[in-house]
Amino acid sequence: MTAWFRRDHAPLPRSEQESRVPEGLWVKCASCKEIIYRKEVVKSLSVCPKCGFHFRISARERLDLLFDAAYEEKDAGLVSADPLGFVDTKPYATRLKDGKHKTDSADALISAVGTMGGVPIVIAAMEYAFIGGSMGVVVGEKVTRAAERAARGRLPLIVVSCSGGARMMEGTLSLMQMAKISAALARLDEARVPFISVLTDPTTGGVTASFAMLGDLNVAEPGALIGFAGPRVIEQTIRQKLPAGFQRSEFLLEHGMLDMVVDRRELKKTLVRCIRFFLS
Repeated sequence: MTAWFRRDHAPLPRSEQESRVPEGLWVKCASCKEIIYRKEVVKSLSVCPKCGFHFRISARERLDLLFDAAYEEKDAGLVSADPLGFVDTKPYATRLKDGKHKTDSADALISAVGTMGGVPIVIAAMEYAFIGGSMGVVVGEKVTRAAERAARGRLPLIVVSCSGGARMMEGTLSLMQMAKISAALARLDEARVPFISVLTDPTTGGVTASFAMLGDLNVAEPGALIGFAGPRVIEQTIRQKLPAGFQRSEFLLEHGMLDMVVDRRELKKTLVRCIRFFLS
């Protein structure tokens, strides 16, 4: 009998335990500590029905949430190379294989075209489970192509960020994506096509320092960590205690860095209303 209840797999890292909806019948909310029936959480779009804590969701779940129905994935065949032959605790090539196996995606972003609220639209969503949603050459190319596709078709663009920043395994090549994407978004702006940036937990590093903060409208989910360097790094650098809630979305909204903080359950409706306003 005890074999039925034995866990043979290693426990998840604490960060994963606190962010994603775990498997099993019951879920313990990392915020209010309530034990909740998992189906209730899923029904609530992976938001705690007790306190509103937003669990992290995958890029495909994000696209399913925002698009009306089926969507057409773009640039799915782009895959990262290993230009530096990078080896740390694990070879980069192995990390790429592991990320693909874990997420069933070729890299840390999925770009697609479909309709949202009946409006044709381009949406790109980042996948944190693929090497921390890090931005390498493929992610940069996909976002750039999404912006160019939006400009050609005069389709609104939404990019959902969830990332630890630029991918160190690709060195300067990953940092170059910041300028490349920013240039593509500047051309999109010249074409007078709307771009909405949705920031989720976490959005940090080079992603924050480039396209995540360049939206015509910058929208965040509640409680999302958003910043360039993390709060612990900043505290160690300036040797001062940071204010409560520093770098969380509500703090950034209060200090003029965001336009809106929107509950995931209201996100699609809010984005549709904003897009229709831009197109009117």
